[in-house]
Amino acid sequence: MFVFKPDIRMNDDDFRLIRDLIYDNCGLHFELESKYMLEKRLNKRLADHHMSDFKDYYYHLRYSRDKDEELALVIDLLTTNETYFFREDFQLKTFTDEILPEIIRRKRGTGDRNLRIWSAGCSSGEEPYTIAMLILQNPEMRRWNVEIIGTDISRKVLSLAREGVYGKASFRNTDDFYIQRYFTEQDRKLRISDQVKRLVSISHLNLFDEKRVSLLGRMDVIFCRNVIIYFDLDAKRKVIATFHKQLLKGGFLLLGHSESLMNISTDFDLRHFTHDMVYQYPAGELEGRI
Repeated sequence: MFVFKPDIRMNDDDFRLIRDLIYDNCGLHFELESKYMLEKRLNKRLADHHMSDFKDYYYHLRYSRDKDEELALVIDLLTTNETYFFREDFQLKTFTDEILPEIIRRKRGTGDRNLRIWSAGCSSGEEPYTIAMLILQNPEMRRWNVEIIGTDISRKVLSLAREGVYGKASFRNTDDFYIQRYFTEQDRKLRISDQVKRLVSISHLNLFDEKRVSLLGRMDVIFCRNVIIYFDLDAKRKVIATFHKQLLKGGFLLLGHSESLMNISTDFDLRHFTHDMVYQYPAGELEGRI
């Protein structure tokens, strides 16, 4: 009979094997100092599979029939999904007051009334739903075809995003106006309205999967906030290059307040707005860009 030993130790070699497998799959990078965290969080997976060491678990991740599903569970265990509505509101003010009007002016002359926004690393959905609420407050957008795509690598948080029901912690920075207008009470929590959900689609996506990313199509704006901080330099360069390919001409890339493209990419211009600085597809490359 198998008897699980609590807190199975992970040696350095097993840590490197599992760490590198995770990195090759999705770009998440862990230094040796993170070994204890991986050890603690993955011990339950060893128990579930009746395994007594991490080398066996590595081989399971690498060669078993359900390796993709198991790796998805590992990513759920190792990723942090701290978010809330109207996070980094100074940047959102830049989006509503300056970026969105600029896009509207630019497209007005062409008759194009389509707006496509990608929330890359949307976690439990607060970011794409926040963007949707802000757009609904703009009367100029009422006759536009608005598409907001939220993606994340964690299937666990995506189920929460699709459900659209949130507890108190998600509203730490939300004005009562938005709560009263776009939420209804449900079991001591708040459910996002269908009016908001209609603008947002939620799907699973690994940012390292270039083929699937390309299927999203071109975007006017990409929000990728507090995501690339978990990547090493090579992974950051790869993901940012992917974002560059997905942007329409004049498109904008909004990163987290502690993130920048310094030493990562020279493919974007840094635009200085009233409340924030935002990256944009360079003006000199607009001509001929589809």
